[in-house]
Amino acid sequence: MPAGTASAIGIDFGTTNSVIARTNGEGMADLVSFAAPDGPTSVFRSALCFWQDEDARGGLAHAAGPWAIAEFLEYPQGSRFLQSFKSVAANPNFEQASVFEARLRFEELGQVFLSHLRTHGGDALTALPERIVVGRPVRYVGARPDPMLARTRYDAMFEALGRPVHYVYEPLGAAYSFASRLSAPATLLVADFGGGTSDFSIVRVTPGAAQRCVPLGAAGIGIAGDRFDHRIMDHLVLPLLGKGGRYRSFDKALEIPAGHFADFGDWSRLALMRNRKTLDELARLKRAALDPAAIGRMIAVVEHELGHSLYEAVGKLKRTLSTESHAAFNFESADLTINAEVARADFECWIAADLARIAQTVDEALAAARLNHGDIDHVFLTGGSSLIPAVRRIFDERFGEARLAGGGELTSIAHGLALIGQAPDIADWTAPEGSRA
Repeated sequence: MPAGTASAIGIDFGTTNSVIARTNGEGMADLVSFAAPDGPTSVFRSALCFWQDEDARGGLAHAAGPWAIAEFLEYPQGSRFLQSFKSVAANPNFEQASVFEARLRFEELGQVFLSHLRTHGGDALTALPERIVVGRPVRYVGARPDPMLARTRYDAMFEALGRPVHYVYEPLGAAYSFASRLSAPATLLVADFGGGTSDFSIVRVTPGAAQRCVPLGAAGIGIAGDRFDHRIMDHLVLPLLGKGGRYRSFDKALEIPAGHFADFGDWSRLALMRNRKTLDELARLKRAALDPAAIGRMIAVVEHELGHSLYEAVGKLKRTLSTESHAAFNFESADLTINAEVARADFECWIAADLARIAQTVDEALAAARLNHGDIDHVFLTGGSSLIPAVRRIFDERFGEARLAGGGELTSIAHGLALIGQAPDIADWTAPEGSRA
C-alpha cells in the first residue's frame, strides 16, 4: 500500500482525556468531534458514570465523558463515578471495580467507554478503518507497573472494536505530528505530560512525503498532572479535613494515620470511598478525633460525593497559576467552604520534588539516546502540564527557549497516531509487547 493512502484512526486513550483522529484520504488527519452537553468537542473526558436502571441491560445504565459528568452532577447520590481508570491498567492489585452489585474488570470498563466514544463520535466512528493505532505510555503509572498485564488488558479492551490494533508509544505520535511542521531533518525531544505519566522520547525525524521518525531513546515516569493536583489537595485541602490532626486512643493523643487520606490522591479511588465500611470507620474516627469537625468535613466530602467538584476547583487553580503569579481557590458547598489565595511560588514549592524527578527522567532519556543537550534541535512540549511555567523551565534551562515548541497540547498525539497508521511500514513503529521503553 503506498505511503499516505492507508485509512486509519489514531486513539489517544488518556488518563484524563481521550482524543481520536482519522485520516481524510489526502495524507492528512482530522480530529473526531464528539457530541457533548455544551456542544461538540474533540477532547472527551476519560470518565464513566453508572446508575441502576431496571430497564437497562443487567440493570445497570451508564454514560461516558462529559455526559458522565453531567449525569453525576444531576444525580450524585444514585450514581457511581469513575475517572482516570486507565491508571490501574498495569496494576496487578486491581482486579475489579465494585459498581453497585456488579464487579467490572478493567477491560469491561474500557469496552463501555469505547462504546460511548463511538456513539458520540457519530459517522466518523460508525464504520472503522482497517488500521487502528492506539497510543501507550512509555512507562505505566504505579509503583510496580506490569506492562505485560497492561497489554493483556488493552488487548481485551480494544478487541471490542473488531479490528487488529497497533500500539505506538504516545510521544512517537506527538513526534510524528510535529515533524509535519519541519522542512529539514532534525533530532527531536518530545515531552508528553499526561494525567498519569510523563513520557520523553528522542527521535530523528526526516520530514517529507516519506516521513521517518527513528527512535533513539526514551524514558518515562509516573508523575504528571494528576500528581500536581494531589499536591494542591494535600497542602491546601486535606488539612481542613483532618490530615495532620490527632485522635484519642485510651490515654494517648496520636496522629491520625495518613492511610485515611490515601484515596484522596486518586479521583477514581475517592469516588469509590462511599461505602458503608469506610463511612462507619470514619464515624468512629470522628468520635475519637480532637477536632471532630474536621473529620466531619471529610465525611461530608465522601458521603455527599463532593470529590468531583473539589478536583474541578483544584484543576482550575492549577491552570490559572500557569498564567498568573497568584490565584484564588474557591470551593463552596453546603458542607465545605474553602477560600484561599495561592501564590505560584507556593505551588512550585509543593511540586518541587516531583519536578526534580521529572528533570532526572529527561536526563535519563538523553542518556538512553547517548546524546547531549546540544544534540537536540527541537523540544516539543505537549500535554496540559507542559503549560506550567516550572515544568517548562526544566527544558529552558537545558535547551534554551529558542528550541522549545508547543501547540495542540491535548490533541497532537492522536493526530500523529493517525498519520502513523498510513505508513506502509507500520510494524516498524509499534511498541514491543509488554515493553517499557
